[in-house]
Amino acid sequence: MIKVIIAGTAGRMGARLVALMEESAALTLVAAVEKKGHVAVGEDAGELAGCSSNLVIIGDDLPACIDRGDVIIDFSFPQATLEHMRVAATHHKAMVIGTTGFSASELDELRSLAKQLPCVFSPNMSVGVNLLFKVIAEMAKTLSEDYDIEVIEAHHRMKKDAPSGTALKMAEVLAKAIGKDLTQAAVYTRKGMIGERKRGEIGIQSIRAGDIVGDHTVIFGGMGERLELTHRAQSRDTFVRGALRAARWVVKQPPGLYDMLDVLGLR
Repeated sequence: MIKVIIAGTAGRMGARLVALMEESAALTLVAAVEKKGHVAVGEDAGELAGCSSNLVIIGDDLPACIDRGDVIIDFSFPQATLEHMRVAATHHKAMVIGTTGFSASELDELRSLAKQLPCVFSPNMSVGVNLLFKVIAEMAKTLSEDYDIEVIEAHHRMKKDAPSGTALKMAEVLAKAIGKDLTQAAVYTRKGMIGERKRGEIGIQSIRAGDIVGDHTVIFGGMGERLELTHRAQSRDTFVRGALRAARWVVKQPPGLYDMLDVLGLR
């Protein structure tokens, strides 16, 4: 059995990880962590997730429990994830990271720390979304700058970062495919007299409303035709199942930074 520690246990993703891990024959939950002062600290992780008691009590000290686990699955927030990764690097424990909203400097540290441990880092663990990454890259190469590219994402009203990590990853994939630097090509909002759309722009637009789990659409707009590819997540469980799959895979890998394309063999 692969022994798992969950960081961010009381969050939406953390709760579903606890619940769905009960179905796994290969994974077992050995520890659960939340930030210091969180109301969930001291609670039974299974009961908090809406399941029966699993006798795993949520703590607030990763170093105290890290030796019990083989892999940490982290869906928390950037500063906490990096702190957890520093601890994991010291103990040479594998990680699966689904946290989004990292700054450029935080991403630099994440990449540096990954030299000391095997880490799967992906803004979206869905098998379908990661297959979409591969498909849109091939489409962008073929359509090139003859087609305008827009990425539209929609999420629930509680999501803190925008654009979503998945939308940014899509834009990065598209920019690379057409030979562009995303920092120069990205347009995040349009308002007023902005003039004609420039060739090679990649538009990235965000919607926040209600309880939308996660919708992502890539539009290739040509003269006389338009192609649209959409992925709609109907449940967070699709992300959770991907993260659990990544956990089973990453414990067998040497130190390095991986993503779901590696896990799925889509490189």
